[in-house]
Amino acid sequence: MKRFRLLPQAWTRRALLGAASAMLLAGSSAAQAEPTLTVGSKAPSLDIEHYIHEELGKFDPVTDFKEGNVYVVEFWATWCGPCIQSMPHLVELQEKYRDQGVQIVSISDEDLETVEGILDRDYPGKEGVTFKELTSAYTLTVDPDGSSTDDYMRAAQQNGIPAAFLVGKTGLIEWIGHPMRLDDPLEQVLEGTWDREAYKEEMARQQRLEEAMQKINRLAGQGKMDDAIKAIEKVMEEFEGLEDEASVSILEQLEQIKYSLRLDSGDLSDDVVNYFREQLKASKGDPQAIARFSYGLMSSIQQGSDVGALADETIAALKEETESAEAQLQPLMYVLQAQMNASLGRFDEAISAQQKAVEKSEGRQKERMEEGLADLKELADQEKGEEDDTDAPEEGE
Repeated sequence: MKRFRLLPQAWTRRALLGAASAMLLAGSSAAQAEPTLTVGSKAPSLDIEHYIHEELGKFDPVTDFKEGNVYVVEFWATWCGPCIQSMPHLVELQEKYRDQGVQIVSISDEDLETVEGILDRDYPGKEGVTFKELTSAYTLTVDPDGSSTDDYMRAAQQNGIPAAFLVGKTGLIEWIGHPMRLDDPLEQVLEGTWDREAYKEEMARQQRLEEAMQKINRLAGQGKMDDAIKAIEKVMEEFEGLEDEASVSILEQLEQIKYSLRLDSGDLSDDVVNYFREQLKASKGDPQAIARFSYGLMSSIQQGSDVGALADETIAALKEETESAEAQLQPLMYVLQAQMNASLGRFDEAISAQQKAVEKSEGRQKERMEEGLADLKELADQEKGEEDDTDAPEEGE
């Protein structure tokens, strides 16, 4: 039986800080009050400070929304890996629907210097194409005072980026979601076939889900795993039989949480282990999916769960996928390798992986990776000291 170590929480938080992208950490929090902006609301006017490509003259700055036109108001940041990954898709949509009165307005609330700092860099995976050249297809903007973020993101209680708001021909919010899922709603809004009320019900179901997940998290945090599993099975009943893409995806996520709870409760039955093995197998060739899986498994280990052979299998999958991952994702994948090896007492392998995380990072993220490396070396020295004390002969022997 492998011995899993509960690594100090301070180190695991520090090691992941900055490397864990929105892809992994942008969870939903239960709403504390009703959102003031939702589907069907009038879209707030925009008061944006900087238009990056204004000199190109492709689009006019947007304040109010012209009747008959369709707009996508999208929020992003330079540090957000999924935001960067969404850029080519936004380009594709803008080019496809440019002649149909569609304008994509992408807003960062960072300072202008930060955004301008990436514009001359090559876009990852597109050698010879800079961020500036790529994003010139749509309206890239910077709004440092955060007014647009307040009016949209906070008013709608959207906690993760990238996030897009689809403004229809009458100036109402038709859809809110991840820009990679924008295709069908945008096409249907343009065609006049979009069912806003059905989507509102979908969002209401999502809110009920969030509230239920708060209860489930509370039960799990209290160690009441059986009650938490029963609660999640009750939630799953609401989504069973629904065939829309969002509901199917939610049901899959709920099933994964259910099996994670079983794992956290000490269940290493064939049913549980085979479920996770199938998840790992299905993620092959998708570094982002491997990272999500690994992050979840590492969380279970940090809760004190013995995950058995799944740890070694996950480390092997991470190693296989890391070099082919997007540059922004690689530091996280190396950190996960470091954490999992450390949890198994393999500090040499853990330090090697953390060193690679340092090498693959820049700026503040690099500093955090270096701090994590120093912490890890200290843990390794402590472990060695404990082993030396154990091996030393007692006085009088």
